[in-house]
Amino acid sequence: MELAQQSPEIDAYLAADEAIDHEHPRIAEAATRLALDADTTYTYARAAFEFVRDTIPHSADSGDPRVTWRASDVLAARTGICYAKSIALTALLRAGGIPAGLCYQRLAGQDGATLVLHGLVALRLPGARGWARVDPRGNKPGVDAQFSLDEERLAWVAREEFNEVDYPVVYAAPPEVILHALKSARDRSELLRNLPTAL
Repeated sequence: MELAQQSPEIDAYLAADEAIDHEHPRIAEAATRLALDADTTYTYARAAFEFVRDTIPHSADSGDPRVTWRASDVLAARTGICYAKSIALTALLRAGGIPAGLCYQRLAGQDGATLVLHGLVALRLPGARGWARVDPRGNKPGVDAQFSLDEERLAWVAREEFNEVDYPVVYAAPPEVILHALKSARDRSELLRNLPTAL
């Protein structure tokens, strides 16, 4: 699938906003630590991915009731659902000078019928021909998302027979439907009852 930028300007994928607050000291500090052992943009991007995937548990897996939506808060609380973890990874990549954005899948929920949006990250390394998607959701039995720019290794593959969809748009900022769901939920249980089903 070929990904398409929502914004034609690549600078939009390096900008800070209220959710992707990569100019916050907490994000800058984490980016500096990650860069210490990274000698290329590739190794920095992989380190940032593994940091978010492996050290910030998905709140549905850990049972944490808190809802985070701003990248600096995701790092502080060390929790978030896929949308929040994607926002955090996007902020860390941008802090490292790597254009990054948000993209989404529509997947069947646990009941096999209810459709929900799943958040991913798209990044574009210097010299790359296009965008590559990665999934910082966090691994668990049955889920093995990896940092791979040549062949996607996402948590889930969209299945047409279940009306699942890979949205091709790379968003420079979280879509309003995502931010509204995150900001208005009092806790994770309320958020999970009100997850967006389409963009």
